[in-house]
Formats: sequence, structure tokens, C-alpha cells
Amino acid sequence: MLATVNTSIIRRFGYYSFTDTLQGIFFPYYIFYKISKSGTDMLPETRWGNSSDTEARKWGDHIVLFLCLPVIGHVIALTIDAVTRQKPGTKSRVKEWGDSILFALVAASIIRTYVFEPFQIPTGSMEKTLLVGDFLFVNKLAYGPKVPVTPLSFPLVHNTVPWVNIKSYTGLEYLNYTRLPGFGKVQRNDVVVFNYPSGDTAVYDPRMPDGLMGHDYHGIVIKESQYLFARSYPEFSTISTRFSDSIRSYYATRGQGVKEDILLLFSDDYAQAKIIEKYGDKYIDHIEKWKNKARKMLAEEKIAHTEKGIISHYGLIYRPVDKRENYIKRCVGIPGDWLEIKKSILYVNGKPAWVAPDQNLQYFATNFTPKNRSVMMEKFGLEESRNDYMTQDDGQTYIMNLTRSQLAKLRSNPDFLESKFTLNIQQQYTDIWGYEPTVSDRINNLNYFPKDLNINNTVSDFERFQVPYKGKVVNFKKENIAWYRRIITAYEGHKLEERKDGIYIDGKKTNTYRIEMNYYWLMGDNRYNSADSRVWGFVPEDHVVGRASLVWLSKSTDPEIGFRWERVFKLIH
Repeated sequence: MLATVNTSIIRRFGYYSFTDTLQGIFFPYYIFYKISKSGTDMLPETRWGNSSDTEARKWGDHIVLFLCLPVIGHVIALTIDAVTRQKPGTKSRVKEWGDSILFALVAASIIRTYVFEPFQIPTGSMEKTLLVGDFLFVNKLAYGPKVPVTPLSFPLVHNTVPWVNIKSYTGLEYLNYTRLPGFGKVQRNDVVVFNYPSGDTAVYDPRMPDGLMGHDYHGIVIKESQYLFARSYPEFSTISTRFSDSIRSYYATRGQGVKEDILLLFSDDYAQAKIIEKYGDKYIDHIEKWKNKARKMLAEEKIAHTEKGIISHYGLIYRPVDKRENYIKRCVGIPGDWLEIKKSILYVNGKPAWVAPDQNLQYFATNFTPKNRSVMMEKFGLEESRNDYMTQDDGQTYIMNLTRSQLAKLRSNPDFLESKFTLNIQQQYTDIWGYEPTVSDRINNLNYFPKDLNINNTVSDFERFQVPYKGKVVNFKKENIAWYRRIITAYEGHKLEERKDGIYIDGKKTNTYRIEMNYYWLMGDNRYNSADSRVWGFVPEDHVVGRASLVWLSKSTDPEIGFRWERVFKLIH
């Protein structure tokens, strides 16, 4: 919008050329200075019947059209220009199309930034409330639209220009966080779209579906540090090779082969687990050293180890708040709430929380044989392509992600009366009387927020904690500092040092800290298949984008299902 205004102003003072137009768009201040010193009045509107006037602004119009709609805009304008005759005294086709496209982009940008924005569900973390392939609208007026922190950016794209995989914004100018008035505040159980809190540093790899930009960078660092630690022991290769040979032999006796790339991944994971089980105390003693090695590898070697193998990426990138990946989850905790999870039941302020009708929990099904795909879909609403049911390696047990109503239908169906469905519980070892955590237990604690060796949280059980709120005064203890590290440093911009003699913030020793923003706790309805606040913690208020309001289209990844017409124009609750 600023580029449009600035370009219009400088043209009324006779600055039409290619370089003048570029300067007016990206850095108009020098031209403004010259205009203010010249003392000249505005020129009249362009005389389109005068060839000298139109020639003077021709290349400036071309650059505006190119920045609005590269190549395609020129093809349209020049094609129409070739088959029609321009009338004397009228604007050129390039000017007409440039103005039209520019107006459309400005209008669309205003709507997208301040009113509503289209959003596509990329992952299954909100199944079955929202499905992969759902297209929805995000209502930004619900909580008040955010003014962009990075105002200089390519219109109508989020953080990456498609196909060319380059940043869509510049870091030449940053604004402070500002939220305009809205119709209300974030309420408990709202489905919220927000900027990914763990996206301050990202592995720059926008390729889909194997890109890493939306992943938890800090979690990647922990995983890579453990991999580098394990690989530093010569016996790693021996363990991995023996495991691979035994798996090959097992499948050979059954007359089956095995995919070598998948086998290599499993073998390395097995070897890593064995090394950490044996030498994990050395990893714990020097964890920061190994994490620094992992950061260096990610930044310089530009590789990462994933479930699909080693991925080469484009390095690391820091991202401002409004250009971090958009995520969608359900807000289950608002500022000041006390939360706890016990056996996959969420408690809010001491009471069981409201359960979304389509919330998924994970079950182990034994003595169970699914019917064909169409029957499972029509009778129970279960899609194999969405991993609603899948067999384990032993071929005897199924892992099933079910809503309450789906579980009830299966249990009451005559075909499955002999089947047993057991909730997947990953119990905290702190609940086991007299249990002393092993080294592996402590390292596994790094998988869940607050990613501390001594705090034992799991996907189904989480210790009691309070969601921070603006003005809350935290009294530091050895047991609670881990919950506030990212709040103090990454979100509220202070320097935190944990020394032997105490806590230092911005160089001053202190025992307390006053929270500066409100925070939220968000979780996916697909509870066992969701990277959410249980992994990366609290969501600051300046990361909230808007409320998910309406599914306007839905298309399954399964070609046999195609469009889900029953979900078109479905309100989100």
C-alpha cells in the first residue's frame, strides 16, 4: 500500500522513469527530499494523447506491472495490445492492466491482512474435527487483526514465494507488535490459527511434503545432538550392522525382502538407543557441547536426519513473528488456567475439560480384523489413508485413532465383539512408587515441554502447571525455571543467565520475574498425533492470528473419496 501511494506521488512531480519507479517503490525518501527542495507544484495528469508523456512513463509502468504479476501480466497486456488498436488520448494497455492488477492486489492484501485469510489444513493434528485437505477461512476480526511486523513483503504469500523458494519479505524494516480492536478475546476451546512459537529459528527447507521449515528446530537440535553423540562411538556401526543382518535373516526365512533405506534408518535408531542406554550419562554431562555441534552441523553442513533419511536443506534462517509458519490447534488453556493431563484426560482448574465431539484418542486393538476400506469408511467413518487404523509390525495388533462415537460403534458391532480396545497410556515414571529414572528416561524427557532432563511429561500425562498471564510474578526455583526460559528469552527479549550463585536477567541478579504478555496452551484434537504445546510450550498473544471459522472446501488425499461434499461450508466449533 505504501509502494502504491509513494509511486503515485512521485509521478505527479515528474518522476516516471524505470529507476525512479524502482526507487519510489523500495526507497522513496531521496526523491521526496528532492521534491521538497525543488518547490515545484504538482504536474497535471498525464496527457495520454501526447507521445512524449506516454514514452516518459512507459518503463515505469512496465516495472509496476512486473512487480504486480510477473510475466503473466505482460503476456495479457501485450496480447490485448496486439489485437486491438489504442485510441488516442487513452491509457496504454500496460498502464490499464498495471492499475487494475495493482488495485486488486492492494484490496486483496487489505482483506487478507485485516479481515480474513484462506488457510489449508496441512497435517492431521486436528483430525477428525478438521481433516487434511480442508480449506478454511480464518477470521482475523474475532480477536483483532495484527498489524504486520514486516511491512515490506510480496503480496498474498506468507513467508516464501512459491516455486522459486525464496523469502517473500525483507528485513529492512520491522514494526512493533500492534493488534487492532476485535470482537472479542481468545476463549477456551476456540480453534485458533497462530504463528508457530518454535519457528523463531527454522531449518530453511520449504519443499513439501518433506520440507523442514515448520518443524521444531529446537527439537531437531536435540535429536541431532543425540545422533552425533552416538556416532562418536565406534561400536555404533557394529550394532547397526548386526541389527540389519538379523532383520534381513528374519524376513528371508519368511520368503520376504526388506527395503534397504528403511532398514538403515531403523538400524541406526536401534544403535543410537543402545549407545545412549550404555553411555547416556556422558551425553547428559556434556549436553550443551553436543547441542552446539548439532547447531553447527545444521548451519554449515546443511543436512538433517529424518524418518525418510538424510535431507539436504538450505541452512538456518531467523524469522520474525508474523512470518513463522501458520499452525492450527484448539485453545484448551487461557491465561491463568491450571492444567494437568492424566491418562489422556485433560483437567482445567481441577475439573475434566470439555471434549470436542471429534477428538481422537489412540487405542491398541487386539483380536481385530478390519473390513474392507469402503465398509470401514461408510459404517465407522474410518479412513485407512488417514492412518485411522494401521497394523503394528507383529501383524496381530492394530493402532487405532478413534473418537468416542467411533469407539462405541466398534464395540457394539457384532463383528468386533471379541475385539479388545485399550487406551495407549504412556505413564509418568514419577507416578511409580520408589522408581528411580534411568539415564534413558531422563534423556527421553527432552521430547516434551519444557524439554528438561528432570521434568517427566509424556503424550498422555502432564504434570500440573499454570498458563502464564500478563503481570504474573514468577518466584524462581530450581524446579520451575525450565518452564519460563523461552518466555524470558525468545518471546519477551531478555538475556537469561543461570549461574551457580543464582538467576541473572539482563545482567542483574534476581529471584523474580514479571510476565509481560498473556500466553495460551493449545493442543490438537488428534491427541496422539499432534505436535502442540506439549512439545513446544506456551503460545504468546503476539503469535495469535485469528479464529478458524468456516470450511469452504474439502478434498481427501484418497482419490477414491475425492471431494468431501458434506464438509463444504461447514462451520467450525
